[in-house]
Amino acid sequence: MPSEIKQVLAKAIQTTPEALIVITEAGDISIPWGLCSPILARASSLERSRAELSPSGYGIHWPLLDEDLAIGPLLRSVGAVK
Repeated sequence: MPSEIKQVLAKAIQTTPEALIVITEAGDISIPWGLCSPILARASSLERSRAELSPSGYGIHWPLLDEDLAIGPLLRSVGAVK
């Protein structure tokens, strides 16, 4: 029987010029913009700073870029969680 993948949720997020910081129950995870997505890698600091965490903590939306990322897959893609 395959092991279940634990759902990872964010409690909060922060943006810096260099990275997206995802705050989870396990701690803070800093992800450079280039590892988040090609759209975010090319975006301005202003566009990146307008990130909105979903009320559930499952995803992040950037309305100025029409970009959406799910927290669990993002953190798994950078090796922050299994």
